[in-house]
Amino acid sequence: MAAGISAAAQTQTTSTPPAPEQAPSTAPASTPAATAPAAAPTPVPWRIIGLDVSGFLDGYYSYNANNPTEAANGKTNDYYNFNDDANQPGFNAAKLTLNHDPAWFGAHFDFVYGRTNRLMNAVNQLYYVEQAYISAKPKNWKGFEVDGGKWVTSAGAEVIEGKDNWNYSRSLLFAWAIPYWHFGARTSMPVSKTDTIGLQLVNGWNNITVNTGGVTVGFTNALVEPKYTWNVNVYTGPSNTPSQNAYRNLFDTTILLTPNTKFNAYINFDYAQNNNHISHGNGNDITSHLDGLAFAAHEQLKGPHAIAGRIEFLDDQQGYSTGTAQTLKEFTGTYEYKFKFGLISRLEYRRDWSDQKSFHKSGDSMTDAQSTVSAGMILVLTPHR
Repeated sequence: MAAGISAAAQTQTTSTPPAPEQAPSTAPASTPAATAPAAAPTPVPWRIIGLDVSGFLDGYYSYNANNPTEAANGKTNDYYNFNDDANQPGFNAAKLTLNHDPAWFGAHFDFVYGRTNRLMNAVNQLYYVEQAYISAKPKNWKGFEVDGGKWVTSAGAEVIEGKDNWNYSRSLLFAWAIPYWHFGARTSMPVSKTDTIGLQLVNGWNNITVNTGGVTVGFTNALVEPKYTWNVNVYTGPSNTPSQNAYRNLFDTTILLTPNTKFNAYINFDYAQNNNHISHGNGNDITSHLDGLAFAAHEQLKGPHAIAGRIEFLDDQQGYSTGTAQTLKEFTGTYEYKFKFGLISRLEYRRDWSDQKSFHKSGDSMTDAQSTVSAGMILVLTPHR
């Protein structure tokens, strides 16, 4: 689970907290080996032409107390990502993953269908493809890896796949502060036993082709210690039109705390600056700013039960991202139950509020808050459940 939370989570250098320790054996020393319980067999990956195969299906129902209508905002939960259909069943995603770890050559493909695809991919931007890249990691390169293609961003504390997050809905920072993905080339290189750095050259945010005449540069760092992981991501480049002066800059950092095998927590901070390069009537460009902070915690209870909570604020000072100059806040509480056959169920309450009336209510009014209750079901399709 922590691999989905270190949001360099989907970079080459993802990390996970230590595996739960096995309970010490209570059998007497004289117990014959023949009577010891047999070890569970290691699952054999599903494979197609040398690629490991996995996937999942994700659906939900979300109740919105504001009861927004189709005419108001498309009958959606305002400021949500993916599970945004309100007061109706929704289909988040069907995903198929094909993967071959680099040794020395590798490849990774994620195909996605559903609401997730429609939000993260514009037409002609490799529709239905979440990721598609090839990798090289020769043994004599001392851990150095290079990837080329399309991959999800290194920024953020959460990931696109709901099954790998603690809460069912995505945070405000995920939805409004960071990109979904990049296209270009990236590298990673271990510089110590615990620290890995990376460089990325990409075509801006969520773009296959660059139309500003310049590339966006990304710098990544992942420090993985036994009790915590610290990720830092910086993206800077001309991601806006009409010229190279229209820079978009992002600083993102996450500290994941892993004090034991049952309790995890993270702190995520984002600061973004956007130069729109549009005359404001006095010859000056419009520069907008956004900053946000999120805190979340996850406790694995007895057996398949778990609970998680998240609280955050997002200050969109000039309407940089949400389209309204406002300060958004939200609280989320989630209960999770995992079935043995790969089915993950989640029940979630979420409260969003703003200093502006930016939430749709019914068909003809606006309000400053929104409450939702969502139930999600995720079926994981892999022998490694």
